[in-house]
Amino acid sequence: MDHFADRLRAAPQSRLQRGAAAEALGLAREFARRTQLVEAPEAEPRQMPDAGMFAAADQITVAVHDLALVLTDEGQVDEAVQLVEEAQKRAGV
Repeated sequence: MDHFADRLRAAPQSRLQRGAAAEALGLAREFARRTQLVEAPEAEPRQMPDAGMFAAADQITVAVHDLALVLTDEGQVDEAVQLVEEAQKRAGV
């Protein structure tokens, strides 16, 4: 995950605009949703706001670290890692 965030931070603005930032934000939102479902399964998850393309790396970093704190099953961790790898490929960074 840190590798993906670092690549986003180093990516040119044109690559971020072509979808890398949107891909990262989508993944950050998914991780935030999963975290909220574990922490408060009875509540409707709130959507992480779009803080702009230059904040996408930070948003994904925060979201994945929050998720890591609540995961209890190795299978969940493996699934999260797979989601990061797939998002990084789609983002092209």
